[in-house]
Amino acid sequence: MFEKLFHTINQKIQLTKEDLEVIKPFFIARKIRRKQYLLQEGDVCKYTAFVEKGALHSYTIDEKGNEHVVQFALEAGWISDQYSLLTGEPSLYNIDAIEDSELLVITHTSFEEMLSKVPPMEKYFRLLLQNNMIALHRRLSASLSLSAEEKYTKMVNAYPTIIQRVPQHMIASYLGITPETLSRIRKQISTAK
Repeated sequence: MFEKLFHTINQKIQLTKEDLEVIKPFFIARKIRRKQYLLQEGDVCKYTAFVEKGALHSYTIDEKGNEHVVQFALEAGWISDQYSLLTGEPSLYNIDAIEDSELLVITHTSFEEMLSKVPPMEKYFRLLLQNNMIALHRRLSASLSLSAEEKYTKMVNAYPTIIQRVPQHMIASYLGITPETLSRIRKQISTAK
């Protein structure tokens, strides 16, 4: 169950086999079914989750009932509401499974204890945070300056399997466009090939 997590960690830092064994007990293996919540709006976030298998998404729902996708997490991705987790305040987000998923979840208390027992993990999470900040800034810049077609093409190039795994309305929401616009873009791209 820890293969993907260990592989992902070892891509950024090198841990000993002993370190990897120390890490294991801090995580809880959890399976969730498609459409099952990991977190619901109004609840306090209790975990950070690593996706060993499957796909999840984080989103808000506006007063009209429209879903606004903030993040996708496929295999080897992390997902949580860090603000709620760290402050204990109710979450503004929902996180649920797009596919049946296998997760490794860790509480904030276990996370802090793990970092104290395996100090190199501090570097791993610092690198992860840096990469997330860069991705967030790039996404913000893209949403302000790129056309809908450019945003779609950029996403498909970065995550080629996402189109087959994630419903079109969720992709449209993530890109900030309507499903009809996404459908038109996909048709234009397929006829241009």
